[in-house]
Amino acid sequence: MRAKRSVYLFLIPGCLLFFIFFVIPTFYGLSLSFTNWDGLSKHFQFVGFANYTNLITNDLVFHTAIANTLKFVVTVVIVQCTISLVFALLLLKNTRVNVFMRTLYFFPTILASVSVAFIWSFIYDPNIGVLNVLLGDLGLHSLQQQWLGNRAIAIYCIAVVEIWAHAGQLLIIFLAGLQQIPAELYEAATIEGATRWQTFSKVTWPLLKPATMIVVAYTTIQSFRMFDLIFAMTNGGPGNATEVLATYIYHQAFLYNHVGYASAVSMIFMVIIAFITMAQFGLLRNRDAVSL
Repeated sequence: MRAKRSVYLFLIPGCLLFFIFFVIPTFYGLSLSFTNWDGLSKHFQFVGFANYTNLITNDLVFHTAIANTLKFVVTVVIVQCTISLVFALLLLKNTRVNVFMRTLYFFPTILASVSVAFIWSFIYDPNIGVLNVLLGDLGLHSLQQQWLGNRAIAIYCIAVVEIWAHAGQLLIIFLAGLQQIPAELYEAATIEGATRWQTFSKVTWPLLKPATMIVVAYTTIQSFRMFDLIFAMTNGGPGNATEVLATYIYHQAFLYNHVGYASAVSMIFMVIIAFITMAQFGLLRNRDAVSL
């Protein structure tokens, strides 16, 4: 009993911080989502589910923001995780060249997001940007674009920036997972005559599932919360083509002073993130059970 009490005492500080900085703000935001508060007035009205009803049935910008968010998240999660895993496999051995390349790939992670946004805004510039200039020098004039001004590809252009900035961070997580796999298993696979693909699918991938769960969950949550790159590069434009849920909440709360409405968006946003994250963990766990 004394040991159990000691454990509970150690849990109290963390639980207290969680309650103060998550539980209380969440319930406060939930209560505001049923009001029409503008963030400034002392008085506001209770409107019930009117904010939620309008979001689901009438708000086309909100629907666009959800679609853009899903496009961004799916692109970043699939491409970023794949690139990080491939680079981790290629740079697994602790040679000097590999250590240097790991450092090089990790370097963008330490840059401020605003700095990254300005660097890539210059690269995407349609007149003097490096990308269009390079395509012109190669004779590929037909591929030159208004990269951030084209509504069809603008959200994917920002996804490329996010992938470039954080692939190196996930590479380190994959490397840590790969280095935990016993070398004896690879030796046994070699003796049995397994091909590289068979070794990867039967040895590496199953034992890399814990690291993969962390990478996928982290990437998903970070992608859903993406705000700074989009705000600095396009601010949701052109024509709401890059408006995501995070920027939409900001615009509603601080540009239009619809704090109650923004709170309703935040609640829906939180539910979406929780549902997708739990679905990912459940899917990976089910695959683990099947493989076992």
